Amino acid sequence: MKTGESVTDYFGRVMVVANDMRNCGEDMNDVKIVEKILRTLTENFNFIVCSIEESKDIDDLTVDELQSTLLVHEQKVRRRGSDEQVLKVEHDSNNGRGKGRGTYSRGGSSQRGRG
Repeated sequence: MKTGESVTDYFGRVMVVANDMRNCGEDMNDVKIVEKILRTLTENFNFIVCSIEESKDIDDLTVDELQSTLLVHEQKVRRRGSDEQVLKVEHDSNNGRGKGRGTYSRGGSSQRGRG
């Protein structure tokens, strides 16, 4: 899998190669394809690959089931990334100052505390 490539695009490329191999007489069952995909995903998918290998029987997992699971994971990662961007923009719009401790004056004396 290429860095930044979507799960859908990657599965499309793998299935084209698998179908070409089948047309040439190679035995390419779902188990071989699932194992190949799990071994060739980028590091972003390490956690979900481990989870799939521990919780599911790889011999019974279809290519479609694997693709669905990985698509859900990819969507969660993308959503989390956009949330982090929103937080960064909000932080930058405060001229580099986040919310938290600040100085305030009470009765003529300057004190440090939560702003």
